[in-house]
Amino acid sequence: MKLGFLTVSLSSIPLNDIVTWAAETGFDTLELGCWPLDNTRDYSATQVDVATLTKGRADEIRSLFEQNQIEMACLTYCDNMLHQNLSQRQTKLQHLSKVIEAAAMLKVDTVCGFIGRDASKTIAENLELVGEVFKPLVEQAAEHNINFCVENCPMPGWQIEGLVGNVAHSPNVWDELFSRLPYDNFGINLDPSHLHWLGIDPIQAAADYASKTFLAHAKDTEIMKEQLYRRGIMDPVHGGWWRYRMPGLGEIDFGAFVKALQDSGYDSVLSIEHEDPEFEGSVEKTKEGLALGLKHLQELVGGAS
Repeated sequence: MKLGFLTVSLSSIPLNDIVTWAAETGFDTLELGCWPLDNTRDYSATQVDVATLTKGRADEIRSLFEQNQIEMACLTYCDNMLHQNLSQRQTKLQHLSKVIEAAAMLKVDTVCGFIGRDASKTIAENLELVGEVFKPLVEQAAEHNINFCVENCPMPGWQIEGLVGNVAHSPNVWDELFSRLPYDNFGINLDPSHLHWLGIDPIQAAADYASKTFLAHAKDTEIMKEQLYRRGIMDPVHGGWWRYRMPGLGEIDFGAFVKALQDSGYDSVLSIEHEDPEFEGSVEKTKEGLALGLKHLQELVGGAS
């Protein structure tokens, strides 16, 4: 199992510096952020500008990784692909299509995104849209032998306060997605941190969905029980009654999570998604957190097989 991280947490430094530091620190691979340059989403960045990517630039990036003996695990662009404004939806879908083409140029075999949500519709109505909207993208990815996976962050309150903003948040929805998009190259990016606060067992999910997991995120969750008492589960605000932590600093048994994945046949990438508030605020703090998460995962991966 290879260990990496999503590069958006180091968005203030150049890709060359990210790759060099990651290789020196002991990471095997990187998940590259591919949001548009003109973008205001939190926890997003543009390590690869897919809108202007040329073969020459793609060759430069591949050479950078080869020289540092580190791999590219995935190109990631998570946005609301079912935006109720059809013009905005089309713009986002066009960008995601460019991410897929960029992955082909870079010889990266996995692209990660969101489903999102049309805020004017119910979850069931959103699922009716999925086949129509995502079929061309999944088929485009298949033409390049690329796996397309969707992340399970529920994005609560993204469009409407208190409501799920990304419908691909739970196993019953994943089953529905697989039914509507029955392609071998369509799967999930399994992130246990969201499952934990939702009350969904991430270990069971790893065992049940390893065969459809094309990328696994390594992010922990801490439940703040006093705030949970005051707010209750109907107040789903990140930082309200839960917060995300580096692997090993929250409540998820990552040893069991890794073992469940491996026992079920997953032997690909564990990618740290850094959203730990204790290790934010500077490049140095971010690197400290990533290195700490790597050390914890290295111990587990070495002993889980």
